[in-house]
Amino acid sequence: MPFLNRIEAGRRLAEALTEWRGEDPVVLALPRGGVPVAAEIAVAFHAPLDLVLVRKLGVPRQPELAMGAVVDGTEPITVRNEDVIAGARIAPADFEAVRARELAEIERRRRFYLGSRQPVRVEGRCAIVVDDGIATGATVRAALRAIRGRAPTQLVLATPVAPPDVLADLATVGIATRLGVLAQATDHRRRQRLVENGDRCSGEGGLIDHRTGTSGWTSSMA
Repeated sequence: MPFLNRIEAGRRLAEALTEWRGEDPVVLALPRGGVPVAAEIAVAFHAPLDLVLVRKLGVPRQPELAMGAVVDGTEPITVRNEDVIAGARIAPADFEAVRARELAEIERRRRFYLGSRQPVRVEGRCAIVVDDGIATGATVRAALRAIRGRAPTQLVLATPVAPPDVLADLATVGIATRLGVLAQATDHRRRQRLVENGDRCSGEGGLIDHRTGTSGWTSSMA
């Protein structure tokens, strides 16, 4: 089930998630790629759009391989992928060095994307967390854990595509009320093709309007 681009993926997800439209939802995007997907859901639901600033912790010599993730907050939440850490023989000092670097990047992005804007209220509302695709699940797991701590009534994870083993793991953990996924793919390159047919987010895309909380994301064609 290929998608023309992230906009189409967002519109299809909005159709699949209609049961949550009347639940006073707030849509929370994982930048960069999750923002154009989430924006379509927010528009369809007439819901506020905000960001979850989370960074993958990549293995030093293989940064695309996630050994964990860290998410912004008063007390940043760190998720560790112990299998990857053990397999790559990551020393504690190396893990902390990567974590510190990514926390600094989160702070930079928070200032750039949001300025002095206060987060959208999540407590007592249905929170829909949106990414444009899942690989290892470390990033979304950290994001879900952080949002769960903000006391939503429902916590929904929405993504166009994800591997079945990660979905099974997330379902077992039970951190989300519902998993909304349109397609499953085990191959990383196939997951990318499902949402990147002529649609690539610009380096600083996915901006949130500081005054209204609406999306001002941009994309560049490549």
